Amino acid sequence: MKIFVSIASYQDPLLESTILSAYRNAEKPESLVFGICDQSSKPLNVDSFNFSSQFKYEHVDPVKSEGPCWARSRIQKNFDDEDYYLQIDSHMQFEENWDTYLINYLEKIKSIESVSHKLPIITCYPRAFHVVDLESGKFELNNKEIRTDAISYRKDSMFIKDNFSRQIGSIASNEIAHGYLIAAGCLFSTKDFVKKIPYDPEYYFYGEEISLMLRAFTRNFGIFHVQSVPIFHLYAELTDIKRKLHWNDDEDANREIKWHKREEKSIKRLNSLINNKIEGIFGLGNERTIQDYEKLSGIDLLNKTIKDEEKAFTAKHISSLPWDKPSF
Repeated sequence: MKIFVSIASYQDPLLESTILSAYRNAEKPESLVFGICDQSSKPLNVDSFNFSSQFKYEHVDPVKSEGPCWARSRIQKNFDDEDYYLQIDSHMQFEENWDTYLINYLEKIKSIESVSHKLPIITCYPRAFHVVDLESGKFELNNKEIRTDAISYRKDSMFIKDNFSRQIGSIASNEIAHGYLIAAGCLFSTKDFVKKIPYDPEYYFYGEEISLMLRAFTRNFGIFHVQSVPIFHLYAELTDIKRKLHWNDDEDANREIKWHKREEKSIKRLNSLINNKIEGIFGLGNERTIQDYEKLSGIDLLNKTIKDEEKAFTAKHISSLPWDKPSF
C-alpha cells in the first residue's frame, strides 16, 4: 500500500527537513513515493538522501515557474497508481506513525456504505510548529491541541475578488466531521482523487482551493476533518525564517507573464467553473450541484450571497451532522 506524497516547493529552505520528517516518522517509510517539484535557485542534493530511489524529482528554474497549481499539476504526471495521495506544502513536520494514522481514518470513513464515504478527502489547516534550530533539525510541534480542525469561510473576506472568498480554520466538536472546504496544503485521499480531480494548471493561487472543493463535491467526494492530524505547518507569522514567494517583485521581474496576470486569469476561471462554463474533467461533475453545496455550506456561490451565517462561518452545523451519514 503506497502513498504518493506531492510536494510543490518554491525557494523553500525547509524542503529537505519536510522530506526527512515525513520519511523518518512514517511507520512504513518504504511505502512512500515523493513527487517533488523544486522551484529553486539551487537544486536539492537528491544523492544525499539514502532513499532517493523513492523520489520523482524535478528541478525548475524559478523564472520559469508558473505558480503552485502549475507545479502540483506537473507533480501529478508522475503519479503511478499509488494507493493513497498526500498533498502537502514544503514547510511541514510529521508525528510518528503519521501514515498509518491517516490511513486508518480514511479506511474507517470508507467502511460506511454511502457514495461520498467511498470517496473521502481528509483535510485541514494543520497545527503549527516552531523552528528551534533549523541547522540541527530541531522543531517544536504544537501537539497539545487535539480537537478536530475544520475549515469555514472567513466572514471579513467574502467575495473579495469576484467569486473568490478566503477560508479560515474552525474547530469541530467531534472526532470526525463532515466538511465543505479543502486546504490544498494538507490533503489526504485515495488514488481516485488524482484520477477524477487532476490538478488544473490554469489556476494560480486564488481559486485553487475552492475550485478543487467544487470539482470534488460535484463528483460525490466527501470532505472530512479528523482529530489531531499528525502533520504540522510552519506559518509565516510565527517564524523569523523567510522564504521568497512566487509573487514577490524581485522574483517576478524576469518573467514574461507577471503574477497579477496569472491571478486575473485564475479568478476568471473560478467564475467560469462556478457558472458551469468549463467542460470535461476540469469542470463540475454531474453527481451533485452548486445548489446541493449551498445546503451544506450556507453559501450561494452563483449569486454571491450568504444564506446561512452559522453554516458558512462556523463549524456548528457540520459538528451537528453524524459523520457516518451523508452530509445532507
